[in-house]
Amino acid sequence: MNTKILSALAEPNRLHIVELLRDSPLTVGEIADRLQIRQPQASKHLRVLYDAGIVEFYAEANRRIYKLRSEPFKELNSWLEQYREMWEENFDRLDRYLQELQKNEEKLK
Repeated sequence: MNTKILSALAEPNRLHIVELLRDSPLTVGEIADRLQIRQPQASKHLRVLYDAGIVEFYAEANRRIYKLRSEPFKELNSWLEQYREMWEENFDRLDRYLQELQKNEEKLK
């Protein structure tokens, strides 16, 4: 797992930027306005997200329009899948145990 991705997403403003970009591409100014932060701050956060490979941008006239890249989220999902499988196995064992307890209780009645 690329720790740069997790590190970039750990900062609340950057996570909010990712949530904004999930809906549609936005300019730096639009991001700054929606988060109510100054444009240089938004640019700084976008640079970290860009360096981590989370966002990309394209130029349109004198504006940079940022959008999410899918690859880091696929990588993150793949990494999390290992933990989902572990928890599903644990829940399955718990379910079997609870069913066994229920059967034993019914036998005692």
